[in-house]
This record gives sequence, structure tokens and C-alpha cells, in this order.
Amino acid sequence: MKMNKEILRIAIPNIISNITVPIMGIVGTMIAGHLGDTVSTIGSLAIGVTIFNFIYWNCSFIRMGTSGITAQAYGAGDQHTTTLMLARAIAVSLAVGVLMLILQKPLGLGALKIMNGGEMVAEYFFARIWAVPAGVLLFGLNGWLTGMQNAVIPMVVAIVVNLLHIACSLLFAFRFDMGITGIAYASVVAQWTGVALTAIITWWRYSRELVRITWHEVVEWQALKEFFSINRDIIIRTLCLVATYTFFTAASARMDDATILAVNTILMELFTLFSYMTDGFAYATEALTGRFIGAKDLRSLKECVRKCIAWCMVVALLYVGMYVGWWRELLGLFIEDGATEADLILEYAERYIGWIIMIPLVCSLPFMMDGIMVGATQSRIMRNSMLFASVAYFALFFALQPLLGNNALWLAFTSYMALRGVFQYFMSDRLKAIYRQAE
Repeated sequence: MKMNKEILRIAIPNIISNITVPIMGIVGTMIAGHLGDTVSTIGSLAIGVTIFNFIYWNCSFIRMGTSGITAQAYGAGDQHTTTLMLARAIAVSLAVGVLMLILQKPLGLGALKIMNGGEMVAEYFFARIWAVPAGVLLFGLNGWLTGMQNAVIPMVVAIVVNLLHIACSLLFAFRFDMGITGIAYASVVAQWTGVALTAIITWWRYSRELVRITWHEVVEWQALKEFFSINRDIIIRTLCLVATYTFFTAASARMDDATILAVNTILMELFTLFSYMTDGFAYATEALTGRFIGAKDLRSLKECVRKCIAWCMVVALLYVGMYVGWWRELLGLFIEDGATEADLILEYAERYIGWIIMIPLVCSLPFMMDGIMVGATQSRIMRNSMLFASVAYFALFFALQPLLGNNALWLAFTSYMALRGVFQYFMSDRLKAIYRQAE
């Protein structure tokens, strides 16, 4: 087996899929930056997006839990289990999505209070909440497709969804003069279109490979117990992830200088651009790790891990070069030419750009380790490593913020990202525990 070819077969479509997500976020931030009152509008959009990141990331257990089990069943040639996992993913996704709609008022009001969001953020939240069930369904469907080693369908859907989102955002925000609320409604249209498109293509591609199952099998207690046991750990891990990212925005918003929130938001978009591209290789790692464990192919598993880490380091070096050479040009995309705050934002950004240049180098290992753990269904290691890294994150920030200000926030975030990978590596006995699963 040519391992690089297998990795790229899954990674490249996932990179294309993933890269459309930060591009969509970048376009949203650019639109907000051209709606007038740049600092206030970008800040409001950042708070609104952070609230939904909190919701979506807490629902990402559906994708991760589905992907690992499905990949192992695929590697073992177990079509019955792969069919059951598709049904469970859809059932759980629907239940969670409907629950979010039912609880939208307390969720929204609580989030606005915690995040210090104003009227603009409230309008954004109560418009975009109707996209949540569709977004969660896409998590379930894409997790199953990843486990089935199929990255092409999610790629096609992601391109359509994000192009539609960008077009609708521009139309609603400018033509219909809806501001950032228009960006929220664009999410609703795009996400539900994505669900319909994914369902149609998935059925066309896999209907012959799905076997007959009963509802009793879908809700069989022992299987659900295993599914939710994995997902329980992933939920705790995700809560920590969401807490750190949400706190990052909240801490930025509570700094004395309002410009810091806008600058941190833009810089975080640059980090997100790197993270989503690197996640393409992480998804390939989780799909192939699960497949080789299911097939009991230890040699291929070791080769896969080595080469995926190497690919991630190559990507990291490319991003470092790009950020070193063109960070001013990249930041200029977010700011309207001639805007009053433009020079001030660039001046502030220069103080903190070093963190964005450094982050790709320290984040490659954590992203790869996440992929390995998901594919191996080692959710407990993921949970514990994230708990320890999160404690370090908050400890560093509160200890150093009085001395370093906003630099303390970036130092805490960078350390948190690095420690995730270090902890997972040593908690898995330097990956020996993972390799034993394929023996």
C-alpha cells in the first residue's frame, strides 16, 4: 500500500472542505468590517460566532464518536455495524438539534449575559439558532462518511454550503441591509441546503452497501452504552475546548481597550485558517487509524502515524513562511481601506503577530494526536489530556495577565495547544497503547 497516496486521498478533500470554513468566517469578518463602526461590528460578530462555536463544538462528539467506531467496523468489513452507526448518528443528531431549538431562549439569554453581548449579538443569535439542527446533522453524517474513508462527499457539500453562505451573506447584509443578522440567516439557508445535499448523495453512493436493521438494534442498550461512553469523554473534552476558546473571546472583550477584541478576533481567524487545513490530515489520521486497527494491520498503522505527522510539519512550515512574509497583507483583507481604525488595528496586531507565527509549529502534534485518539476510540486519554491542558491555560493567564496583559492570553493559549499533544503522547505510553490495539 502506498501510504502517502492513501493519506492524501483522504486529507486533500478534507483540507478543501475545512479550508472553506475559515474562509467563510473570514468573509463574515470582512463583511462586518465594511458595515461601519468597524470595531463594534467585528466585536459583535465575534461574540455571536463564539456563542455558536460553543454550541457546535459541544455537539462535535457526534462526529468523533461516529467516526472512530465506523472506521474500525469498515476496516473489519462489518457492514451491519456501519449501517447501525449511520442510523445512530442521525437519531442522536436529530434529538440534539431539536433540543437546542426548544432551549433557545434560556441558552441565548444566558450566553448573552456571560459574553456581555448587546442587541446586535442578540439579533444574530436568535436568527442563527435555526441553523443548529442542520449543523448537528451534518456532524453526524460527516462523521460516518469519514469512518467510511470517504472525504469527497463532505468536500463537495462543504464547497456548496460555504459558497452559498458567502453569497447569501453578501445579499442579506448589503442588498437587504440586514447587517450581521443577514450573515446569521445565510447560515440557516446554507446549512439546511447542506443536509439535503449530503442525504441525497450519501443515499446514492451507499444504498447498496447498507444492510437491513431494526429500530431495536439501533437503540440496543449495550451498543448505545459503548457509544455514549466514548461520547461522554469526548463531551467533557469538548467542554474544555469550548471553555478555553470562549474564555479567549470573553477575556479579550473585557480588556480595557476595545481595539484588542477586534485585533484578537482577526488574529484568531489566521490561526483558524491553519487549524482547519491541518485538521484535514487529522481527519485522514483518524479514518486510517480506525481502519488499520479494525483490520489488525500494525505495520500500516505505524507507517500512517509517522507520515501523517510529517505532512503536518510541512504544512506548519508553509504557514509560518506565509505569516512571516505577508501578515500585513492578510490583516488588510479584514479592514476597510481608509477606515478610521485601520492604522490602529495594524499597530496593535504588530505587537501580537509573533504568537500567530509561532502557533503552527507547536500545534501540529496536538492535531495529529487528536486524530489518532479518535480513530483508536481512546476517548479517556483525550479527556484527561484536555483537562490538564485547560488547567494550565487558566493558571497561566490569571498568574501572568497583571504583568503581560494581552500577551498573557496568547501565551496561555499557545501553551494549552502544545500541552494537549504532549499529554496525549505520554498518556498513551508513547503511542504503544494505540499500537497494541492493532496486534
